Amino acid sequence: MRQIVLDTETTGLETSEDHRIIEIGCVEILDRRITRNVFHTYINPERVVDAGALEVHGIDNRFLKDKRRFAEVVAEFLDFVRGAELVIHNAAFDVGFVNYELTRMKHESQDIRALCGVLDTLEMARRQHPGQKNNLDALCKRYSVDNSGREYHGALLDAQLLAEVYLAMTGGQAALVLDAGEMRGDAGNGAGARLLDRSGLALKVQRASDAERAAHADKLQEIAKASGAPALWPADEA
Repeated sequence: MRQIVLDTETTGLETSEDHRIIEIGCVEILDRRITRNVFHTYINPERVVDAGALEVHGIDNRFLKDKRRFAEVVAEFLDFVRGAELVIHNAAFDVGFVNYELTRMKHESQDIRALCGVLDTLEMARRQHPGQKNNLDALCKRYSVDNSGREYHGALLDAQLLAEVYLAMTGGQAALVLDAGEMRGDAGNGAGARLLDRSGLALKVQRASDAERAAHADKLQEIAKASGAPALWPADEA
């Protein structure tokens, strides 16, 4: 299964006030493994960044003035996310801005949900942790994800953090992908994942010794005694 963790930064909070996207960050999760295949670009919004937004992400108009416009990056962006499930924290915000940009430029696809599934991790967190703070910083702390480098919000950094948080929330990462593609910066396009060459690979199967099996059986009895209920599987099958 291919999932894309997506985050955006914008000039302000409301599309009704013609606020625009200024940064898109995407991180690929392939079969529950975070790969190095990313999409990241800054965008010239052709309008002033609000002071309040600037305090959040620190991206000003001087930095953005020579960046590409949304119409110039949209094809690469849609090619990267097409067919994947988008994993987004507070999906209504980011989906709303992406759709506003698509509608504004009269793109043939005016709803990203026609091209991708959408999973909202904020809604998931609220179900799992009702009555608690469920912003990204709070979730990083709850799931022991290191966010010490997050002085400002940034689309790629936040997508990377959310990818780790999402996997922790849903049972963990299956395995590390050591080389699934090159990291991409402001080039604006993501390379396809490269398959690892596993020819000749023979993994050693290490089976438990008789002593280890006996110790495990003793531990099951200990747990059963403490809990007042038998183990769900017999010791000789463990």
